[in-house]
Amino acid sequence: MAGPPVGSDPTVTRAERRRLTARRLFGLDRSGPPPPQTLAGQPLRPWTLPNAIGFTRLVLIPVFLVVALSSDDGIDALGATLFAVIGWGDYADGIAARVTRQYSRLGALMDPVTDRLLIISGVVVCWDFRLLPRWAITVLVARELLMLVLGRYGLSKGVDLRINWPGRLSVGPVMSAFFFAMVGLGGFAEVLLYIGLVLVLVATALYMRSGFEQMHKGAIVKP
Repeated sequence: MAGPPVGSDPTVTRAERRRLTARRLFGLDRSGPPPPQTLAGQPLRPWTLPNAIGFTRLVLIPVFLVVALSSDDGIDALGATLFAVIGWGDYADGIAARVTRQYSRLGALMDPVTDRLLIISGVVVCWDFRLLPRWAITVLVARELLMLVLGRYGLSKGVDLRINWPGRLSVGPVMSAFFFAMVGLGGFAEVLLYIGLVLVLVATALYMRSGFEQMHKGAIVKP
């Protein structure tokens, strides 16, 4: 009898493998609990294919910044291409993890950090060269800082905030806004940024409501 494919998790049954639908493969179906390998207390497991993609994304971020900030006006084909490659790499490592079942705690920790660093890098370039309205960029940065504070506070109160659909959908317009600004399509980039901001603010309101509800339930349960 042939063994499991190279790089796969031997504990996953063949029936479970067949449940990898197209929607789940591309991250559209997020139902069910997170993979147990990604939960707190699990080993980091750094040497996996998805993590190799994640490490590559991290290494390319400073390369992108050097290239983009070295341009005359921030509109640079190579810089925009690097930004796009790093951004799409997030989907690539997710697909790789779902196909190979090489989930890991390190990947769960590294992905959101890399995404935040990429957004910060895009903000730096677009702010420095005034490629997008600075007031809109300020709102985006303020929201990220607010979520950082709320996330820390929520953890101290035992609040579990999972990403919601407005938050998930906001990533595309925001990242695309930076990309199209760097290729010289400023008007289109502004529209995308505004769409992303609306989704971001809706997501923030939902996070706050969920957090308050969880804290309220916790207060009721306590004797």
